[in-house]
Amino acid sequence: MRILGIESSCDETAAAVVEDGGRILSSVISSQIGTHAKYGGVVPELASREHLRAIVPVVRMALEQAGTTLGDLSAIAVTQGPGLVGSLLVGITYAKALALTHRLPLIAVNHIEGHIHSVISQQLASGSPVTFPALALVVSGGHTHLFEVGEGFVYGLLGKTRDDAAGEAFDKVAKLLGFGYPG
Repeated sequence: MRILGIESSCDETAAAVVEDGGRILSSVISSQIGTHAKYGGVVPELASREHLRAIVPVVRMALEQAGTTLGDLSAIAVTQGPGLVGSLLVGITYAKALALTHRLPLIAVNHIEGHIHSVISQQLASGSPVTFPALALVVSGGHTHLFEVGEGFVYGLLGKTRDDAAGEAFDKVAKLLGFGYPG
């Protein structure tokens, strides 16, 4: 079973092909740091436009590196939120179009859950699986959450920030100190 995953929640366009739920066949990321650096942070409208430019080549490259065609896929997964609305719409619309055209199931993925799953997948791939229960700290530009994660990916929120996230704070402090983006 091969699944194409598409991620466009903020300032990176990414696609990966995963086999049997754990073996990563390809992972391609197009960064927008160069676009946003002069502003000291992500500009949502520019992020959306960059996703439009990058999504087709990124997905093509991920499929090519995995030696996979759209006909070989069992499903397409896409980040559905949270994130920048315009950026999410680019990924979701493209994923929906591919899924509809190729009659594939579409799997909506929560961005925060994706962060947690990626660590668990990497640990499994490295041969040192995560011991449960575990704590998951998700610190990103738009959110900061602390979760308790149990067997079978049952998790509960222990706490989160109310407004700015730690990642955003790093960018703002870096700008005040005269450092580059990202902070």
